[in-house]
Amino acid sequence: MKKWVVRFLSLLVFNVVVLLVIGFLTPARVGWAALWAGIVMTALEIWVKPLVHRWFQSMAAKSAHQRTRAGEKLVEFLLAFAVALLVWIATVALSSVSVGGWFWGYVLPPVILLIGWAIYDAIDDRVEHHTGALYDKAAGGRATTATDASAPRIPSPQEAIGRRELDDGLTEEQRRMLDELGKS
Repeated sequence: MKKWVVRFLSLLVFNVVVLLVIGFLTPARVGWAALWAGIVMTALEIWVKPLVHRWFQSMAAKSAHQRTRAGEKLVEFLLAFAVALLVWIATVALSSVSVGGWFWGYVLPPVILLIGWAIYDAIDDRVEHHTGALYDKAAGGRATTATDASAPRIPSPQEAIGRRELDDGLTEEQRRMLDELGKS
């Protein structure tokens, strides 16, 4: 439950900021509607966006073998744009955000949403960690700080052996045999 609340709250704050940027850069009037529109957009992004994106991907996958690499990247961008456009249209329809103009109101905001989603994907782990710390602090539990999370954890001997195996692909016995081979 906490994971969903933290994810929702961090995405909500980010979406409100993105909506305010959209209101600043486009003729879309967001204003105080950014709060409700942020809730609507966050719900759409968490529950509807993955379903619609998967549906569009399954339709596009039928002809993937006919496209070049550049064509595949173009289709991926168009799919992401279509999902962002649907999220934007649903947000406008379900909130009091008003849109003026076709290009500036319905084409540019989904592009800004795509840029916002890319930024959020790059920083979501840190944002959700800080939101989780604030959630813990508000709930009266032990709040984890950034130094607690960034402090290196001392691995157990089994974990250290496992990590070495992952690093070089050798088991402990193979590593020992190579070391003995090098000594002779």
